[in-house]
Amino acid sequence: AEYNDLQSVRRLFDTNAGQVACVMVEPVAGNMGCIPPADGFLSGLRDACTQHGALLIFDEVMTGFRVAPGGAQQRYGVMPDLTTLGKIGPVYQAGTLSGNPLATAAGTAMLSYLHDHPEVYQQLEERGRQLDDGWATLIQTRGYPLTWNRVGSMGSLFFSTDPVTSWESAARSDRDAFTRYFSEMLDLGIYLAPSPFEAAFLSAAHTASDIKRTLEAANFVLERMYRK
Repeated sequence: AEYNDLQSVRRLFDTNAGQVACVMVEPVAGNMGCIPPADGFLSGLRDACTQHGALLIFDEVMTGFRVAPGGAQQRYGVMPDLTTLGKIGPVYQAGTLSGNPLATAAGTAMLSYLHDHPEVYQQLEERGRQLDDGWATLIQTRGYPLTWNRVGSMGSLFFSTDPVTSWESAARSDRDAFTRYFSEMLDLGIYLAPSPFEAAFLSAAHTASDIKRTLEAANFVLERMYRK
């Protein structure tokens, strides 16, 4: 099925009656860049799963505790049957830092801090809006062929003038342009995710001046890229 295409999900239910055990989804896509759910998409999944007796599973490894204290399900008001937040529990785990006790202790401390300091989320929203305003200005006044998506402290810049709402539209973005942009931003001391399909994450450590510097660097790089 296609992300943000509720009809494609309903067709699969209809053509596989009684055979669909679950629907798994990133409520905010983060592995094809940051792509928000369309209005009604998550609630439509909830209704379809309930109607057909299937589980709705949210993969909140990226969005959990990030886009809201209760993750995307809190932000969008849609309750899944199961939620994936990471690899935990008394099972064999292979992988870098999997089950690492120091990382686990740090995570517990972080969650306790967020519980006691909910203002962190407001701060992240303010930084996110600063990015929204900055990118809107650059795109509208400079005419750069870009699309900016953001949900909470997640965001992605796509080298495309079309709205990016799915993998199909994300894949149409200019990857070569992104590669040059990434490299030149790195030369200016701005370290971005190295793939056009990896979401960027704001943190509480980022200041207003950090955002301002990032936007100024982006304008410098984009001006060089699109100079007539």
